[in-house]
Amino acid sequence: EHIHKLYGDHVDVEAVRAKRRELMETYLDEVGVEKKPGAVEILDFLRESGFRTAIATATDPVRAKKHLSKLGLYDHFDAVISATMVTRGKPAPDVYLYACEQLGEKPEDCFAVEDSPNGAKSAIAAGCKVIFVPDQTPPDEDLLPHLYAVADTLLDIKTIITNI
Repeated sequence: EHIHKLYGDHVDVEAVRAKRRELMETYLDEVGVEKKPGAVEILDFLRESGFRTAIATATDPVRAKKHLSKLGLYDHFDAVISATMVTRGKPAPDVYLYACEQLGEKPEDCFAVEDSPNGAKSAIAAGCKVIFVPDQTPPDEDLLPHLYAVADTLLDIKTIITNI
């Protein structure tokens, strides 16, 4: 939808997506995916504290499993949810609604940890409480009031959750 708005209806969006996937896969095969500092520690803490976890990603299931496994993270999640499993990707709420469903939880009872504004908008629209850990783009003034919390690092989530 966004591509059509920018470039018109004549653009083959699926061809653009396929080329982007091809380029990204080549790049990731060469340089790898960076594991965020504190990822294993926070996932272990959440599991030990009785939280169930899912990852809601735009990456297709096969590539998600490949990259998460290389990082040693795949088995730390109770569910791996891909936007390919739902009708609409982020910023639509579909992927988060499906993730909550797979965990057997109501969205309003779930935290969503996001590092991008689009992902945060998706989780907010689903009704989740969003903890934003900025990666490349910090939350803007329109997004900030809708966030449950902003954390500098993944490990800061421990303090946020412990203080509820």
